[in-house]
Amino acid sequence: MRPVTLSNEEIRRYSRHLILPEFGMEAQRKLKCGSVLLIGTGGLGSPLALYLAAAGVGHIGLVDFDVVDESNLQRQVVHGTSTLGVRKTESAKMRLRDLNPYIDIATYETQITSENAFDLMRPYDIIVDGTDNFPTRYLTNDASVMLGKPNVYGSIFRFEGQVTVFSPEDGGPCYRCLYPEPPPPGLVPSCAEGGVLGVLPGVIGTIQATEAIKLLAGIGETLIGRLILYDALTMRFRELKLRRNPDCPVCGEHPTITELIDYQQFCGITPEEAQRDTSIEITPIEVAEWLRRDDSPFLLDVREANEWEIGHLPGAVRISVNELAERLHELDSAVAMVVYCRSGVRSARAVEQLRQAGFRKVKNLAGGILRWSDEVDPSMPKY
Repeated sequence: MRPVTLSNEEIRRYSRHLILPEFGMEAQRKLKCGSVLLIGTGGLGSPLALYLAAAGVGHIGLVDFDVVDESNLQRQVVHGTSTLGVRKTESAKMRLRDLNPYIDIATYETQITSENAFDLMRPYDIIVDGTDNFPTRYLTNDASVMLGKPNVYGSIFRFEGQVTVFSPEDGGPCYRCLYPEPPPPGLVPSCAEGGVLGVLPGVIGTIQATEAIKLLAGIGETLIGRLILYDALTMRFRELKLRRNPDCPVCGEHPTITELIDYQQFCGITPEEAQRDTSIEITPIEVAEWLRRDDSPFLLDVREANEWEIGHLPGAVRISVNELAERLHELDSAVAMVVYCRSGVRSARAVEQLRQAGFRKVKNLAGGILRWSDEVDPSMPKY
């Protein structure tokens, strides 16, 4: 096999790498030969993809099945206004091709599942987890362990992030060593519900990109066995030591999970239609018509105060879903009530809580104020 060489154009492009004594030509050639599969091209995936491409990683795979939305652009910097509505993989590919024409980019417009994970991951040297949900994190972890590939992990929420490298092959732990069980469904809000500081994924994603580059180039000390915690509000980094769990069901001495499982079921997530109780739902149009009658309902907004400031239904009263249990005494169970939030998820939890407390005349606004904006009042801001 002929040794990989760098063209004169590539030498000019990567010259600031090449003059680093700890890096040089050999490390750059390793990057050119190397391959990274990036699962997710959103908040974390954006800086990851940009810096891996700019650094000269020769083969980059992008896995995503979403399209670019306007609310993405506050943090997903690989995309732009010109690619709104475009598949994220295609949007990212166009940007990366413009950034570095000397690399290969493969796109997979699909959701990674137990059925396709091995096929997607097997051709790549390193797996990078840029996802935002627990089923995919556990799937990515298990498949990486079973294939013997490093998993560069990162996660973000509001103002905080964490990053490490899971690699049992190199003596480190896996994701299950750190988090043996997923949290109960709904306990941890998504970024769409809880929010995220736009620059936060830039910090965490750039650290992930740094780790992937070091692994491929064979330089420095990686985060295997170390977890970095970052708080953007206080601008503090903390480091925790991680150890491999010998009893881990995936990477332990006697693994009990030896094939990929149903990760939706493992995380307690049932299909959306199965978990929805449509008998307690009411559509925005039905609510709008009801509000015009003499027997109009009481409107309860269960979002946070900052969301209320963005926009709310006239006449509504706000009690956060997190405060509801302590403030039930403020509500009248004899009055018909419609509960709403941004998308209908938190309000569904609130309705269930109210019903358990004896409230019977209570309905959940299906789709929340997002659907209200679509079907009733377009002037209602969407976020």
